[in-house]
Amino acid sequence: MQRLEMHQGQSLTMTPQLVQSIKLLQLSHAELTAYVEAELERNPLLQEAEAHGDGPPPSLADFLRARRRYAESGGRMVPAPLSPRSGAAEASSRGAASHSELKPELEAILAGAQTLTGHLEAQLDLACADPRLREIGRHLIHSLDEAGYLAEELERVAERLGVSSDCAEAALRLLQTFEPSGIAARNLRECLEIQLRERDRLDPAMQILLSRLDLVARHDFDALGRLCNVDAEDLAGMLAEIRSLEPKPGLSFAPAPVDVLVPDVLVRKGADGGFSVELNPDTLPRILLDRSYYAHVAKAVRKTEDKNFLSDCLQSASWLTRSLDQRARTILTVASEIVRQQEGFFRDGIAALRPMTLRSVAEAVGLHESTICRVVANKALGSGGVTYPMKFFLNAATGEGEHAARAVRHRIRRLIDAETPDHVLSDEALARVLKAEGIDVARRTIAKYREVLHIPSSAERRRRKRFGMS
Repeated sequence: MQRLEMHQGQSLTMTPQLVQSIKLLQLSHAELTAYVEAELERNPLLQEAEAHGDGPPPSLADFLRARRRYAESGGRMVPAPLSPRSGAAEASSRGAASHSELKPELEAILAGAQTLTGHLEAQLDLACADPRLREIGRHLIHSLDEAGYLAEELERVAERLGVSSDCAEAALRLLQTFEPSGIAARNLRECLEIQLRERDRLDPAMQILLSRLDLVARHDFDALGRLCNVDAEDLAGMLAEIRSLEPKPGLSFAPAPVDVLVPDVLVRKGADGGFSVELNPDTLPRILLDRSYYAHVAKAVRKTEDKNFLSDCLQSASWLTRSLDQRARTILTVASEIVRQQEGFFRDGIAALRPMTLRSVAEAVGLHESTICRVVANKALGSGGVTYPMKFFLNAATGEGEHAARAVRHRIRRLIDAETPDHVLSDEALARVLKAEGIDVARRTIAKYREVLHIPSSAERRRRKRFGMS
């Protein structure tokens, strides 16, 4: 194992390439794509693998044009420092520095624009103290389409997450209170209802109108007036109010590819019951160092500044191709360990989630914790059609055992949801049930988890059930 040792009179020199290698590791695939595109534009020795061999080969004139751009940019071949992402992206990574170098036009767009995903996640973090509800809400946020509608059946989301339909519904209702108004609706009618309810304009007549949007589309206003029991003037006012609403609230946010949750790693269940882990080829930039072009230019150039530029290009291209290969191998190594430690989750759902920390992963793969932190930042695993942020799998153990606190809270919630008026479980009874299932949790821990989940005491739950209260 390599160690860094500090001695008097010595220091560890962080070269620009080393700094960039570290930062490349934590870029999302979209940020990495933008960065690589900038390098392809800057460095004439780099070529996209797919384009290799297609079209006429680059000429000496191409090299000289790149040389002029190099001089105009201030004579810098080493990649420019990656600038931190702002706003919601920093909040969602909870302080972990994220960096990107984007094309100027894209950077200008994103500088003044917050993403829909980041905007909703920031509201979720502020509005919801319940970790379980927050997890469900985060998954729902990533299930919204560009227009802001839920793109998947809610029941299917609940089934995949291993939660009840009521829990998924509660999380969705919470999201529907967020800005922009009308977000997270399942259809146009629900989107408009949300906006009208916030304006205190969802009266019975308006509800009838929304239930017959087909008549609105056909301009059958006589039938609408009769159904809503309003005259032509009132109906015109109602229709004007409908037209003032936003049918696609998500489109008020500029598209931001850096925040789209696309799996960097794909997890598939094999015929033998095990799991295979592989990199998603769609997220891997494929670039080559064109050595034949380098040899051609090296023979042709005569000026010292041209030779120096060519040398810088070779060094930079070699560094980038090596760094991308190292990045891919490191991500695959870490993802494979996450799947190994969390195999139960991929097989049985959230109830089987195990405790896992940066340290446990780092020790297993022989890397530093800071490296693991960079790998899991802005990366995701895809399994069974569901995409999970890698950070989702990092969770603490209970104080008394080897079970993930998140999974234990999930089990407590399921047990309490199954209670009847004649059978309400005390904290001590819950502890006994969990112990019988192999989960050793103290009564005081049960009480703490109840508070986190906003679940009242057994006495209060019993009273509510007797009076038919939820």
